[in-house]
Amino acid sequence: MKTPQLYPRVKKALAIYADRISAFHPNARLYLLSVVLTGAALGVYRLLFNFYILSLGYDEALLGTLITTSSLTALIAALPMGYLVDILGQKRAMIIGGMSVIVAIAFMVLFPSSGVFIAMSAVLGLGQALNGVAMGPFLMENSGEKERTYLFSFASGLTMASGFIGNWIGGYLPTWMAGLQGGTPTSPLAYGWSLGVIAIAASGGILPLLFLRPSQLTGTQRSMFAPISFFVKNTQLLGRLILPMLIVSLGAGLIMPFMNVFYRQVYHLPDPVIGSMFAWGSLAMGIGLLLAPPLADRFGKIQVVVVTQALSIPFLFLMGFSPVYFFSAAAYYVRLTLMNMSGPVYQTFVMEKVNPSARATVASLVSMANNVGWAFSPQVSGWIQVNYGFGPAFAATIVLYAIAIYLYWRYFWYASR
Repeated sequence: MKTPQLYPRVKKALAIYADRISAFHPNARLYLLSVVLTGAALGVYRLLFNFYILSLGYDEALLGTLITTSSLTALIAALPMGYLVDILGQKRAMIIGGMSVIVAIAFMVLFPSSGVFIAMSAVLGLGQALNGVAMGPFLMENSGEKERTYLFSFASGLTMASGFIGNWIGGYLPTWMAGLQGGTPTSPLAYGWSLGVIAIAASGGILPLLFLRPSQLTGTQRSMFAPISFFVKNTQLLGRLILPMLIVSLGAGLIMPFMNVFYRQVYHLPDPVIGSMFAWGSLAMGIGLLLAPPLADRFGKIQVVVVTQALSIPFLFLMGFSPVYFFSAAAYYVRLTLMNMSGPVYQTFVMEKVNPSARATVASLVSMANNVGWAFSPQVSGWIQVNYGFGPAFAATIVLYAIAIYLYWRYFWYASR
């Protein structure tokens, strides 16, 4: 009896979704196009870069150092970047940030040495900080209340979906490059050529940004003293908004940068299999991100954040400790979808609680919170992996995630009753 009622509900939900998407501003559409182009390129980079470093004879400890350098730079630079975004404008900031990432990848390929890797990881961190700080205020200024959550989730969803293509290509790209050179797919040359091609391809993501229209914020709203005034009056609120994100980043930094290494070492998988796995994971996460806005409309933003992240915990445990690859891989997909679908929803939640004049600087704090864990945890995790394997890192991540979920619930869901 319930089946005939399902079709009208699905049709209505799709109609609402289409209406929200049709409301996207022209600037937002150009930004989404950039997201698709850069997302695919960076999907290849994230898959292959760790393998590239290991193929040169370095170990996981250097990987941890490079991730720490990039994230620590982004952490230190985040707050100044908030003011820089106000000075440059979001358009210029995103273009410069994108170019910094491309230049960093190119130099790491052209001049492969530990010193260059560390220096360019810092440049990469600066570019990521500039992009991360500019994105939230940009999406807020180029969306209305009706479609805002959909735009934030759509941007993240398209990043993940395009990462599906990038990860799939990345799994095979070294083999293709090796075929052209007559070498082996796991050689430094094959990985280096693959990353070089991606650095060139990533420049296509800059082109749509060139056509963005300037922001409409007034000079008063861009006053450098406005964020300070907002912080003084809302210290407790900002602390509650940022602290759970900080704890999640501490946990994520222990395992997420090393997932490709985890599946190679623990389950002995070849690059094409890992690439395909990450590709399907990106697609699954993209689908989850697209499902998040209607759920937030119906149940509330913070409710979606708490429930989806809490449900991801058992799958994180299975992913890290299953003796069977099939169960670990299945848990990997489910955990990715649940844990990450709430990210744009919470980012919208944060931006809506902030005055327009303080958004860039608050976005800096959000970026800092996200980068604290990625700045320090990979260094710790690299040492743990060398001495004890992945088990302790997964256990610590589970504990930190559980603490953060409790804080989300206590600060915002329980407090709203």
